Amino acid sequence: MLMSLDAEQVARIAYLARLQIDSEAIPDYARNLSAILDFVEQMNAVDTSGIEPMAHPQDVSQRLRDDVVTESNQRDLFQQIAPATENGLYLVPKVIE
Repeated sequence: MLMSLDAEQVARIAYLARLQIDSEAIPDYARNLSAILDFVEQMNAVDTSGIEPMAHPQDVSQRLRDDVVTESNQRDLFQQIAPATENGLYLVPKVIE
């Protein structure tokens, strides 16, 4: 199933993503986004039942450092210079539109 986006859909996606694109570039964006969606459809069509998810495409293990505390708690020091705190939390202005 081919997925094809039209100019109106691309403009809507750009608006939702808060991207400003030139109207002359919309056909290129539509073609590229449609190709991406088609590729995702191809990948969804592959039967992956019985295949265990992998964190990495190669069978390697990650060298990890020991999980130890390396910094002391400096919250009180940092909160001394904060504009407003309460019960160990930073208070910030309300930012709801």
